[in-house]
Amino acid sequence: MMERPSIFPLSALPEGAEARVRRLLLSGGMRRRLQDLGLVAGTRVTCLQRAAAGDPTAYLICGAVVALRRADAAQIEVGVEP
Repeated sequence: MMERPSIFPLSALPEGAEARVRRLLLSGGMRRRLQDLGLVAGTRVTCLQRAAAGDPTAYLICGAVVALRRADAAQIEVGVEP
């Protein structure tokens, strides 16, 4: 069985899995919008469902379901705690 790296992009989180945000690599307006939604270091994120074409993906963040494009989710580093 292959282990996931301890820190990886949110876009690599499988459906049904949960991780904690480590840091946002985004800047500008998109970074601010995600922070306003509660997506900051330490926030728990669950991957709920990917669209049929794989983009966007629905995530549970602070009790709200948020759809993120793969390109944006790839700029969010998350980690799984042992």
